[in-house]
Amino acid sequence: MTDEHDRPAPYREPRQARSAATLARVLQAAEDIASSAGLDEMTMTGVAERAGVSVGTIYRRFEDKDQLINALTERMLDRREEYVAEQLSRAEPSLCGVMDAYAHALLQSFADSSGLFPQLLRARGTKPPDRGAHTITEIHRLLLEAAAPYTEQIRRSDPRAALDTAARAVLGACFHNSVRPDPATGEAAQRRYADELSDMAVAYLLTPDRRSRAQT
Repeated sequence: MTDEHDRPAPYREPRQARSAATLARVLQAAEDIASSAGLDEMTMTGVAERAGVSVGTIYRRFEDKDQLINALTERMLDRREEYVAEQLSRAEPSLCGVMDAYAHALLQSFADSSGLFPQLLRARGTKPPDRGAHTITEIHRLLLEAAAPYTEQIRRSDPRAALDTAARAVLGACFHNSVRPDPATGEAAQRRYADELSDMAVAYLLTPDRRSRAQT
């Protein structure tokens, strides 16, 4: 999904399967600690203990905590791109089906780490400032690609611009849900909220522009 040439490696990449497995354990341990206690409470020592490795093993891969946070951010953003792509590929073949898959995938991807995702995007570090923007752009591209066969159903004067507006609205609502003090939690509540977001987007896409209505 992500063009590796667009950004520097956030850590020393493993070259062997054993090293890759160790790195995966370290990143999972870091995610578990950050999700439950917050990024401020995540320490290199704590991550090492949870992953079952020495602190030296972590420092051979990461220069400092900022670089570990960057790697965790990369991992989570890559996972979100892959998840949205997978869900859109399984969408019901219709405009409504695509918007349903998009809304449900986004809401789930924002909600699956107990608020960690927004923390990572706000975290200061050495990561390129546009890394989050890259994922948003990629997710947007995936939606446009999935909706392309059904653009003739859109009744706005500029279908592509309308899809852009709908995509931004759903994305913003999903992000807002992840940071608000009373988010939609639980499978039933999240499903209902995603359905409402999808219904809202589809209703907008199927409604002619006000200017067009005024001319009729």
